[in-house]
Amino acid sequence: MASRNISVSETSRPKLPRHTKLKFDETRQVWVILAPERVLAPDEIAVEVLQLCDGARSVAQMVDQLAEKYAAPREAIATDVIAMLQDLADKGFLTEARESTA
Repeated sequence: MASRNISVSETSRPKLPRHTKLKFDETRQVWVILAPERVLAPDEIAVEVLQLCDGARSVAQMVDQLAEKYAAPREAIATDVIAMLQDLADKGFLTEARESTA
């Protein structure tokens, strides 16, 4: 597997790679990330963050939105979100949006 990992920061605009989908599994009643030959079942919080990973929003914008929604300290949310996204990126479940998307 080719390594195209990203280094997640507040300026990153993460998104799911073309071959990866976030989808609700009706049978199991859970959200899953489907990738070739892999399935990951993220927890509720991870699903909420992943739904914001559209390639348009920066991590900073996602953190601001979550901090406002949960009335939680921005710094704590930023630390947790960046760590989670970096872990998913390291596993190949996230990539970064490019300026020109074909």
